[in-house]
Amino acid sequence: MEDTIYTKGIYTATIGAHAADGGQFRGVVTLVRDDGEDGEDSEPKQYDVAATSLSEEEALEEARALAHRILGELEL
Repeated sequence: MEDTIYTKGIYTATIGAHAADGGQFRGVVTLVRDDGEDGEDSEPKQYDVAATSLSEEEALEEARALAHRILGELEL
């Protein structure tokens, strides 16, 4: 499955889903800050969706919503 990527300014959020216990799936968002400088702020941060989903598609939808929420809260 191709990664879905969202950007806001110098931030890039990539969504995905991985298998969780019991045949369920959990959405995940990886956030990267790319301001051209190395340092602690440029390290990728991973955010997991709190709830598990019954399908990978549902987990991706949850990850998409989380990515939009995270990017919406960022101040540039």
